[in-house]
Amino acid sequence: MIDIRPVANIVGKVVVTLGAAMTLPMLVDWWHGDAHWMSFLGSSFLTMLAGGLVALSTRQSDKSLAIQQVFLLTAMLWLVVPVAGALPFMLGEPQASFTDAYFEAMSGMTTTGTTVFPDLDSLPKGTNLWRAFLNWAGGLGIIVVAMIFLPVMKVGGMQFFRSEGFDTLGKILPRAFDIAREMTGVYIAMTACSMVVYILLGMKGFDALVFALSTCSTGGFSNYNSSFGPYIGAPEYAAAFFMIMASIPFIRMVQLIRGSAEPLWRDIQVRAYLRWTFYAVAVIVLYRLLWLEAKNPLDVIRETTFNVVSAFSGTGLSTTDVTQWGHFPFVILLVVGLIGGCTGSTSCSVKVFRYLVLFQAVKAQLRRMQSPHRVFPLLYDGRPLDEDVIDSVMSFFTLFILSFGLLIIGLALTGLHPRTALTAAWTAIANVGTVWGPEMTDNGGVTNFPTASKWLMIFGMYLGRLELISVLVLFLPRFWRS
Repeated sequence: MIDIRPVANIVGKVVVTLGAAMTLPMLVDWWHGDAHWMSFLGSSFLTMLAGGLVALSTRQSDKSLAIQQVFLLTAMLWLVVPVAGALPFMLGEPQASFTDAYFEAMSGMTTTGTTVFPDLDSLPKGTNLWRAFLNWAGGLGIIVVAMIFLPVMKVGGMQFFRSEGFDTLGKILPRAFDIAREMTGVYIAMTACSMVVYILLGMKGFDALVFALSTCSTGGFSNYNSSFGPYIGAPEYAAAFFMIMASIPFIRMVQLIRGSAEPLWRDIQVRAYLRWTFYAVAVIVLYRLLWLEAKNPLDVIRETTFNVVSAFSGTGLSTTDVTQWGHFPFVILLVVGLIGGCTGSTSCSVKVFRYLVLFQAVKAQLRRMQSPHRVFPLLYDGRPLDEDVIDSVMSFFTLFILSFGLLIIGLALTGLHPRTALTAAWTAIANVGTVWGPEMTDNGGVTNFPTASKWLMIFGMYLGRLELISVLVLFLPRFWRS
């Protein structure tokens, strides 16, 4: 049997940290004279108490982690932490039900960005700050998990990047702290930089903080019903830049700070992501100018750049109703949302790396059909791809498509409009954040969804953020017997 005490100890400490973080929105509400700060005080106390009791009761446990414990830790963090994150939504405004509060917290922690609250403008500042902080915390968590845990778990081909994280399973935690500290520093610096830039471009201080937290995490929570709508113009370009930066591997930025720029410039994944983003923007701009005969080219370029980057990175912020662009641009947005950013970033979905591996595998297979007796080695950025990496990537694609399809069917069976079911499944499994359909509220929220639909989306967000296999493996009886 698996010893869950080391896992519970870490989860307890993370919950205590989250409880301590609740003092930030508490102080914001207190500063503005809003009595709502009491709900954060109560939530903080209960969260730290629960997490502290768990951590103290398991403090004598072995600090090293076996592979099964790594899987369990990854799954439990994104399952338990949103429960704590949901407390302020239930004890304070908007006094949500557990389903709605957990949905909002899961959406934040998975950096999806879909909201269940119908009126964001009327929420206390502390509540909107807490939503954005959940985005930010989830983004930081997935950076660490993607570079440190997923490679050793061999999830979706991530073992290819094992040399960039760590090599010795028995030294996970000491090595993890070293890497996490550097990437956290980069993450904080990027967030602070984006906030300063937003303020310089005319944003209010609080809005700049919220959007800095949500863009650098590619989470997409906003404190406005109109999403990023109040800041049309130069802030859109600034936000697009930071969403792109958050979508490239953070380990490359650590290397850049160390004085080595070559790994970033030569990273085939980064180059492909930037190239595909440019292609998507260019095609939609030309379509809108030539086919739809849009009048102002500069506005079209700015608007398209922001919304395409937002979908590609999985942020989900918007400044306009993209369904008005026509069916062709809408399909492109759905496609780029199913690609996502780079591995080792805060971005979501399938990831550019896996598509590059898929293209190499298809290319090699076509060559074998032409020359059956020749050997065509699969290379990624000049490095050979092992069979287990290729098999893992192919398994990921199979599970992703299967899960996506089953999620669409499940949501449709709850009574949602077909387009709503499609885009809700898309936004959940790919952690994008935007849903389109007749059931949506004016702010793009899923308030009117049946309870069953919300729980299906919660499971989809959870499954997609943890890259499918790391969750599904827990359902195998053999995993618990090993």
